[in-house]
Amino acid sequence: MQTREARTLLCPSAQPAMAGSMAFAVVAGSPEEPRVAWLERPVPVTDELLAMTGPVPPTQVLRFTAPCAEGACCHFDGADCRLANKLVQLMPAVDSSLPACRIRQDCRWFAQEGRAACMRCPQIVTYSVNPTAELSLAATPQGHAASAAI
Repeated sequence: MQTREARTLLCPSAQPAMAGSMAFAVVAGSPEEPRVAWLERPVPVTDELLAMTGPVPPTQVLRFTAPCAEGACCHFDGADCRLANKLVQLMPAVDSSLPACRIRQDCRWFAQEGRAACMRCPQIVTYSVNPTAELSLAATPQGHAASAAI
């Protein structure tokens, strides 16, 4: 029997300061109905890239990915990403087909929740000025007060 080499899964809602972070989508749509547009290829985070988002925080303009922090993340339960699970449970699907995402093959959310995560992903922004009640609830780690950041 052959053992499969462990792969590093990527968090699709990473912070730009995380080691190995890359921008993989641009936030479009409106504050009330954000939608992300996927980049043709992920772009490594640099000071120049972050400066291009000014005067707003980079997480309001871009979606970032980085290796999943697992136990160092408040959303990780030791085996799964609770954020991905809650997004699938609480958020409506906004896409009926798989979006043109370039990180899917290594995405923790897709590996864990499958197509259901992808159907919700286009509406997820890492920092929302006006989050819906469902997004706030999904983004709030167990035992914490509601937050607009995921």
